[in-house]
Amino acid sequence: MKSILSGLRSIGGGLAEVLAPDYCMLCGGRLSKAEHRICALCRIKLPATDFHRIPGNAMQQRFAGYGTIENAGAVFYYVRSTPLATAIHDFKYNKFPSLAVEFGREMARRLLTTGFFYGIDLLMPVPIHFTKRMRRGYNQSERICRGLTEMSGIPTADNLYARRPHKTQTGRTPEGRRANTRGVFSVRRPYELLDRHVLIVDDVCTTGATLLACAETLHSAVPGIRCSVLTLAATTTT
Repeated sequence: MKSILSGLRSIGGGLAEVLAPDYCMLCGGRLSKAEHRICALCRIKLPATDFHRIPGNAMQQRFAGYGTIENAGAVFYYVRSTPLATAIHDFKYNKFPSLAVEFGREMARRLLTTGFFYGIDLLMPVPIHFTKRMRRGYNQSERICRGLTEMSGIPTADNLYARRPHKTQTGRTPEGRRANTRGVFSVRRPYELLDRHVLIVDDVCTTGATLLACAETLHSAVPGIRCSVLTLAATTTT
């Protein structure tokens, strides 16, 4: 089973997307006709945070005191060298965008009945610079939003964009991460967002510096906007 996954990752690109549907992208097992991308057993094993049940959860604490983010959530815990971490790496770097869409659907399935989406007008993926998008072929956060939109009916907006590239956040201190994202983002057509409640969506939250930079940019550009954040996963430490 692992050899099947290794083979698909080594192929990469569109061909792997064609060959992958019959196999679970987490364990490599054969999928039933009712399963898509991830088998039922692996879905059960995903490390759920249940933050939506915890007032003042760890995600909310990361943004406490800034006043720009109303609510925050992450559906799973991110731990290195786990199947979930490998899957995230696959849809970011190994050209499996449909896996990001499926995780968006899974996020929605787990949150739709919890009230987390109540009052949200738009989904806003964290943008990447167009040069990175050209290299990767897509923005993984936008693909997650596709899955969320499909299940929730909340539209995805493209008003937020990266006006310049920035270096990776990996290995930086929290202060360094904030400095690295300062001035990166901008807003197009701000009039479309007046008095809207926007849910900013990303794949993984570590310190929250990127999400915070997005929220601060939106607040500076759009009167009356409200911002919340949601990520597929969050690290257990910052």
